Amino acid sequence: MILPTFTGPWTAPVRQLLDFAWTQTRACAFAVALLSGVAVSTLLPDLPVARYDLLVVYGVLLTVVFWLRGWENGRDVAVITVCHVIGLAFELVKVSLGSWSYPEPGVLKFAGVPLYGGFLYAAVGSYVCRAWHLFDLGLVRYRPRATAVVAAGIYVNFFSHHWLPDARWVLAALLVAVTAGTSVCFTVRGVRRRMPLALSFVLIGFFLWVAENLATLVGAWRYPYQEHGWEPVGVEKFGAWALLISVTFVLAAVGRVVDRAPSTYHPMDAN
Repeated sequence: MILPTFTGPWTAPVRQLLDFAWTQTRACAFAVALLSGVAVSTLLPDLPVARYDLLVVYGVLLTVVFWLRGWENGRDVAVITVCHVIGLAFELVKVSLGSWSYPEPGVLKFAGVPLYGGFLYAAVGSYVCRAWHLFDLGLVRYRPRATAVVAAGIYVNFFSHHWLPDARWVLAALLVAVTAGTSVCFTVRGVRRRMPLALSFVLIGFFLWVAENLATLVGAWRYPYQEHGWEPVGVEKFGAWALLISVTFVLAAVGRVVDRAPSTYHPMDAN
């Protein structure tokens, strides 16, 4: 990426910010390609193949292309596949309870859920894996077992709260507790920086909420209140994504680099 020329004391911070934004955009390549495919599919003329089925084929092709191009390695594909599977399980329960729907027909559809629905979660897995490579992510004081247990509880609670008391606020507090002191480290223009892991969950959750608004706008799925026309996705989904991203992060973090030298980071790092 060729950055604009700036002068002044703020030159370096602006360059850092632009490079950070560009790298984030590259990390979102799978998600952008998938969402673009969903949007384009709504413009297609009537075809003998259902739109949802075409999107399944498109999602598989995207996965293969990213792997063959070396943008994602075998371990990344494994993480993305697991995200796809647990995402489909999530969809099956939520759709059966009427939380949202996929109203169009399709052959590759089970219990009201098209198989392409899992690619929406796979896209989140792809983002985390690509960000890990592009930013050379590392972790300081990461507690893998405790974080995994809380993340599993968060995932289960999104099912169980339909029948049992909703424990998301308790789980949110536990997630903050088990990630207290944990930093995610990243490199921007050769400078090593870090931020609290919990803060990264909040920031990613916000952008996933924005992406969800765009996805429902182009007809990826539909909430009950969008039956008669699109409406913005409720802001409470922002919090839900900030919690759920912990599940994807735990999966992607298995076997990844743990940084043990926080003193080597730039003094302007977020704390």
